[in-house]
Order: sequence, then structure tokens, then C-alpha cells
Amino acid sequence: MKSVLIVDDEKSVRDSIRMILEYEKFDVQYAEDGPGGIARVESGDFDLVLLDIKMPGEDGLKVLRRLRQGHPDLPVVMISGHGTIETAVEATRLGAYDFLPKPLDSDKLVIVARNAAEHHRLVTEHRRMQVMVEGKDAILGSSRKIRDVIATIERVAPTDVRVLVTGENGSGKELVAKAIHRLSRRSGKPLIEVNCAAIPNELIESELFGHERGAFTGATGQRSGKFELADGGTLFLDEIGDMSLNAQAKVLRALEEGKVERVGGSRQIPVDVRVIAATNKNLPEAIGANLFRQDLYHRLNVIPINVPPLRDRPDDIPLLASAFTEDICQRNGMAVKRFSDGAVRSLQAMEWPGNVRELRNMVERLVIMTPGSYIEASHLEPGQGGGSRGAGDDLLGAGGTFQEFKDRAEAAFIRKQLEASGWNISRTAELLDIQRSHLYNKMKKYGLERRG
Repeated sequence: MKSVLIVDDEKSVRDSIRMILEYEKFDVQYAEDGPGGIARVESGDFDLVLLDIKMPGEDGLKVLRRLRQGHPDLPVVMISGHGTIETAVEATRLGAYDFLPKPLDSDKLVIVARNAAEHHRLVTEHRRMQVMVEGKDAILGSSRKIRDVIATIERVAPTDVRVLVTGENGSGKELVAKAIHRLSRRSGKPLIEVNCAAIPNELIESELFGHERGAFTGATGQRSGKFELADGGTLFLDEIGDMSLNAQAKVLRALEEGKVERVGGSRQIPVDVRVIAATNKNLPEAIGANLFRQDLYHRLNVIPINVPPLRDRPDDIPLLASAFTEDICQRNGMAVKRFSDGAVRSLQAMEWPGNVRELRNMVERLVIMTPGSYIEASHLEPGQGGGSRGAGDDLLGAGGTFQEFKDRAEAAFIRKQLEASGWNISRTAELLDIQRSHLYNKMKKYGLERRG
């Protein structure tokens, strides 16, 4: 179901548009002023915005400017009872999809709304396909949070600014670094990766800066470090929060001076390197505990990018599971398998402490071990995904009739989907493949209300 937001201070206009578009199977929501409209867009997921120009306080053109900055792909149709050619031209210049004068012609409104929603679908699909052709290094997803990450990557990649990527293990920080390098002017040069957590402290400096022959026991020859190898390209310092303070000091000096000195050497070697760092640690807390240098943190954290955990973007799970399944089947010479709708909903209800990496591992296990061409919810092992077992045990242990058990299970599942969607009714109804009115009835039946 396509979702539209009406931003207009006149209730009669909102009601009129709502009646027309709901008859055409649109999910219609509204806001009474510009700031309210901005807030609804930030918290919802819309295919189209119908925006009045003349409103008290912040007018429609100002709201349009703000929407274009934060949501450049969202179609915005301007509506006005005081329309002029100059106003229409200005709205188009600012990026409006179309302009409708009041009183609204219902037929034209429907046509424009359909075309705008279809345009949004095509743009979204194009972006998704752009990402998917990148193969195993693709950042998969179409949720708002992952779109924000991709948009930031696209903005910062052409520059040489340093980026600090944060996020939980398995969330995809390495993919972000690779995407930045791939879209940068340095893409023809090396991307050199260093896992700071995997290198012993006594060897990290030699790994980063190289060493001269005889610099230490076992240094039988001269060796270039990762900074030198990345010259002209990008150096990705993964898990930099695990780097020793001594090595941090030398990295800071290299960033400030653009030169490195090999262990056991005295010659300053110029390097032209863009540094991208990543960590799963809270670096401000590490600074407070004297485990990380504050000056290095500020050098690295010019542009922060936080990769959201998978549990915060359940809408991306169907796409991820499908892409992983196709890749795994192709690599193993197997006929392509599919996840049933119920299996997908079960995956979306899980917590995923291991994030995308854990999801891929589970998909690979299910693809290989499940007979037949469809993977059903029953094939998922109880308790997978970080704590599902406890919820199931609670349901089973409550006793009562079979109908009472089914009601408890349905209520728990709906609450889980509501929480995963941030209690966005439209998104949850679409996820459950039911009408919003049906979802409201279920919520009323089971007394489901947002806590806190």
C-alpha cells in the first residue's frame, strides 16, 4: 500500500484529499503545519507528500527546501489556492514533483499521486539495483537508516575527509569503508586494510610503518608498512579502539605530518593517504578511561558514520535474506531456494546480536540443510537470533486452552513487529500484510499500547 502525507492547515482540504486517496487504496496521514509535516516525514516512511504553500508560520516553500535536503528522493507535490506562475516555477526549481491549484481536481489529484508514488518506487528500486550490482561488497537495504548511511557515503566519498565508522560487530563497517573508497577519486589506488585487534601490540608499529633490516629480532630485511602501501589510496584501520596508546601517538603524528618513519629507521617518508577508521567500542568512554587519545579521536572523527544494528532495520531482512540465498545457491551449484512469508516474518522478529553476519550464517545453514525449494518458519531452530527461545518458553509455559495460546502468540508477535517498526502503524500493517483497520482491531483486542 502506498503511503501519502498531507501537510495542510485546512481540515476541510485534508478530509477531502483523504477521502479521494483512501478510495484509491492509499494510506493517508496528515499534519497541520510545516514543522509537524517535517516531524512526520522523519518518523514515518512515505511515498509522497502533498504540501500546501500558504500556511501560518513556516510556509510550504520553506518546508520543501528542508525536505529536499534530508529526503531528496521523496516526491513532493505542492498545492495552493493562491497559485501563480512564479510560485509554481519557484516550487519546481526547489525540486517539487508537481504543482496542483485549489480547488483540487479529483481526477488530476489521483493521476499525479499515482505517478509520484510510482516515480518513488522506481527511484528506490534503481538505488537498490545500483547497490546489488556491487556483489559481495554491496550495502543491502532500503530502510530509512541504511539509506541515510548510503547518502552520507555518497556525499563524503569524493572528498579526502577522514571518516570514523562505528557500529556493532557484524553490522557492516568494512562494507562502508569499501564503498567510500570505491566512490572516491582514489578508487584506482589501493585500499589497504589493517585489523588493529588481530595484530599483537609489539608488532602493530612495524605493520603500520614498516621496519628496517635488523630493527628487531626477526627483521631480516627491509619492509614497507601499510601507510606506504596505501600511498595515493585509502588506509582502513579496522577496530582502531584496540590499538595501543604508543601506536596511537605515531598514527597521530603520521596524520599531522603526512610522513612516516620505519621502525629502526631515521628517514621521513612522505605518504598521501586517506584514513578511514572503524570501531565497535565507545571511544569517548575509552578516552575517559585513558585508553584512547582524545587528539587522535578528533583527527579521525571528522565525519562520523554509525552503522545501525540489524534489529533496528527489520525491513531490510527480506532483501538481505533473498540476496544471501541467491549467492549461496549459485556458489554451491544449487537450485535457488526461497523463504516463505512466515519464515521471513520469523527472521524479522529475531534480535540478531551478531547482526548481518549472523543472518548470513543462518541463511547459509538453512539453504544447505533444508530439503525442498522453500524454507518455512518451522525450519528455523528455536532460540536462534538472540533470545527467541525465552519468549517461546514463556508462551508455552502459560497454560490455558489452545485458543488462548494462539491469542498469546499472536499478541506477542504483533507487539514485536510494532516495536521493530517504532510503532509505525502503516509500516507494521504492511509488514504483517493486513489492513491498518485490522491491525487497530487486533491492538484493541489484545490491549497493545506503547510502553513508556
